[in-house]
Amino acid sequence: MSDLVNNPQDRAANLRPVIERMGGKMESFDYAFGDFDAVVIVDMPDNTAVASVAMAVGASGAISSIKTTFIPMEEAMQAIGVGYRGPGG
Repeated sequence: MSDLVNNPQDRAANLRPVIERMGGKMESFDYAFGDFDAVVIVDMPDNTAVASVAMAVGASGAISSIKTTFIPMEEAMQAIGVGYRGPGG
């Protein structure tokens, strides 16, 4: 939150295109007081799209905590753009 105070910006406007590129829609982006600085509710087409957005945003350093849905390994591998190979493969 201190970064937002020192560098005010519309973070919803920054995040919306990332979500939309993956076929999703941002339902709401709300700042919060408590365990999390913001709560973002999105409607995504599938778990792979959710994982892709979470990985892209997480890798940017823009967030430090995210609540995700568990997904099968095959879907996780699709989300990062590589074909899944089983152990030893």
